[in-house]
Amino acid sequence: MSIYATLWTLKFPKEGDEHSGCEWIEVRAQAVPAHVGSPTPGCGYEGGDPYAAFLPPPVVTDADGNAPFYRAVVIVTEYSIKGTERSGQEYPSPLLLLTGEEYARMTFHDLHDRICDALRGNRAPVAMEILLPDGTHRVIRQEKSLGDSGTAQAEVGPVQ
Repeated sequence: MSIYATLWTLKFPKEGDEHSGCEWIEVRAQAVPAHVGSPTPGCGYEGGDPYAAFLPPPVVTDADGNAPFYRAVVIVTEYSIKGTERSGQEYPSPLLLLTGEEYARMTFHDLHDRICDALRGNRAPVAMEILLPDGTHRVIRQEKSLGDSGTAQAEVGPVQ
């Protein structure tokens, strides 16, 4: 049995930025209910929390196992592998691991940005795309910010 409940599945640009011809990937939010690993008597974990090594701290619940927030929300892709030697419930490389409270208080805009940043990895964000008369296009990526001014230079990518 899984400790996760799927909250949603959405498509995101596979490399974190949308542009002509980009590939898309399914991203899924997996919630861990508050009672999982809870120290509250009656939740079934009086002997300890078997998920403490890879989830945020457990949540204290009421007698029915309810709490205001999930224990965790794990953001994964359609290619994420679940299961390690340590636990069949662990995602070894999630895009994001959030507490339930952090997830609940986050705006969708902030969540979207964090997911795109995780998908982008060490690539610079796309600043713009130039569509050329011959039907090809160029993707222009930002370089790292220069100091605190917030200004950035652009890096021209290959014609695609």
